[in-house]
Amino acid sequence: MSHVTPRALPRVLLVLLAGLLGGCAVGPDYKAPAMQMPTGWGSSKTISTKAGDVASLPPDLARWWEQLNDKTLNGLVESAVAGNLDVATAKARVRQARALRRQALAALSPVLTGDASYTRADNGSNVSAQSGDVTVSGPFDSFDGGLSASWELDLFGENRRAAEAATYGLDGAEESLRNTLLVLIGDVTTNYVEARGYQARAALARRTAASQHETAALTRNKLEAGSASAVDVANAEGQAQSTEADIPQLESAYQQSVHQLAILLGRPPASLNETMKRSAPIPSPRRAVPQGVPADVLLSRPDVRLAERQLAQYTAKIGQAEAARYPDVSLVGEVSTSATKVGDLGKNSSISWSFGPSVSVPIFNAGQLEAAVQYAQAERDEYFIAYRSTVLTALQDVENASVALRQEQRRNRSLAASAKSYRQAASLARTLYQSGSSSFLDVLDAERSLYSAEDAQLQSRVAITSDYIALNKALGGGWSGAVDTQAPEVHDQMGPRFVRANWAQEFAASEQN
Repeated sequence: MSHVTPRALPRVLLVLLAGLLGGCAVGPDYKAPAMQMPTGWGSSKTISTKAGDVASLPPDLARWWEQLNDKTLNGLVESAVAGNLDVATAKARVRQARALRRQALAALSPVLTGDASYTRADNGSNVSAQSGDVTVSGPFDSFDGGLSASWELDLFGENRRAAEAATYGLDGAEESLRNTLLVLIGDVTTNYVEARGYQARAALARRTAASQHETAALTRNKLEAGSASAVDVANAEGQAQSTEADIPQLESAYQQSVHQLAILLGRPPASLNETMKRSAPIPSPRRAVPQGVPADVLLSRPDVRLAERQLAQYTAKIGQAEAARYPDVSLVGEVSTSATKVGDLGKNSSISWSFGPSVSVPIFNAGQLEAAVQYAQAERDEYFIAYRSTVLTALQDVENASVALRQEQRRNRSLAASAKSYRQAASLARTLYQSGSSSFLDVLDAERSLYSAEDAQLQSRVAITSDYIALNKALGGGWSGAVDTQAPEVHDQMGPRFVRANWAQEFAASEQN
C-alpha cells in the first residue's frame, strides 16, 4: 500500500477527484430498439356492436372482465389475485430483484469496517515483554481496535453498469409479475366460462333426455294401441339413453373446471363446489373490444415490456464486462490503536494510520476478459432476438383472437338460426306423429338434430367468450390495481431482537455460573 504525508494528502485527493469526475462508464448505452410496426391490423374490421365500428379507439383494458357482468366471476378474480401461488412467487422475485438492486447500488458507496480484539498472554516468568512504552513480565493484557475504509472509485463504470443492470432487472421482475397477473385473470375467466358452459350443456342434456323419454312413452302407448312398432319403441328409448349418457361426461368436465378454478385461487380443489353449485348463464361480452393500433402492444403487453427490460439489462452487462478489462482504482485507509489498558486506547502514542490509493491493473489473462465481453455481447443479441420474437407473437395473438372472435360470432348466428329451425321441425314432427300423419323416424331425426344444434350453440357461446378473453389478453389486459410486493410470505419467528435477547440471557447465566 502506498502512504502519503498529511501535507501531500490534499493534492492526492484533488488528482483522484479529477479522475473520478472524468471517469466514464464504458460499454454501449442502452436505447430502446426501433421496431417497424404495421400502421393497422390485418383484420381491419373489429368486432362491431350497435354503436358501430370501434377500430380507431385505443384499447380499454381496465378491469375488462367486468364487461361480462357476472358478480361471481368478479369475486373470483379478486380472490385469485390475492391468493394465487404463481402470483406469490412473482412477488417474491420482485423482492429478490429489489434486494439485488440495493446490493448493486451499495457497491458505489465507501465501505467502513471496525474491528476490536482482546488478548491475555504470558511469555514466561523470566522474560520481559515490551508493550508500547511499558515493559511487563508475566501475564499481560493487550487491547487492539481499529477502523478500515475503502472506496472503489469505479472510474470505468463497472459498478455503475452493474447497478444499471440490476435496475433493469427489477423493472423486468415487476413486468413478470404483471404478466403473471394477466395470465391468471385470463385463466380464471376462461375456466369459469367453461364451467358455466358445461353446466348449461348438462342441463340441456337433462331436458332433452326427459323430452325423449316422453316420446318413448308416447311410442309405447301407440305400440299398445297397435299404431307403432317395437322398433320405434326401441329407437325412442335408445335415443333417450344415448342423450343421458352425455350427462356424466359433462358433469366430469364441469367438476374439473371448478377444481382448476380453486387451484388458481390457491385453495383446495373442492372449495368452490358450493359457490358454483347454483347454475348461472354463460357470461357473454356486451360490447366490442377496441384494438387501437399495433404499436399499442409495445406499451400494454407486459411480456413485451419484460423482453425489452431484459434486453436493457443484458446491454448493461456488456459495459460491466468491458469495465473489468480496465484498471481498478480504490482509496483505502486504516486507523488502529493498541494498548495494555483499555483507558490507554485512542491516545496519540497508541494510534497508527495509513491512507492511499490502490490500483489493480489486469496485465495478462489469456483473453479471459475479452471472451467475457464477447459472451455478454452474444447474450445481448439473444435477448434482442427474443424481444423481436415477442413483439411478433403479440401481434399474431391479437390478429388470431380478433379473427376467431369475429368468425365465431358469425357461426353463432347461423347456429341460432339452425336451432330455431330444428325446434320448429321437432315440434311439427311430433304433432304429425301423434296424429298418425308422420313416421317415427321423422320424430327421431328431428329430436336428434335439435339436440345437436342446441348443444353446438351453447359451445359456440362459450367459444365467443373465450375468444373475447383471448383478445383482451392479447391486447395486454391484466390487473390494473395495486399489488403489495413488500410483505413476505414467511414471517420468521427468530428475528434480530429475539437473537439479542437470547444472547443476553445466556451471557447473564454464564456469569452467574
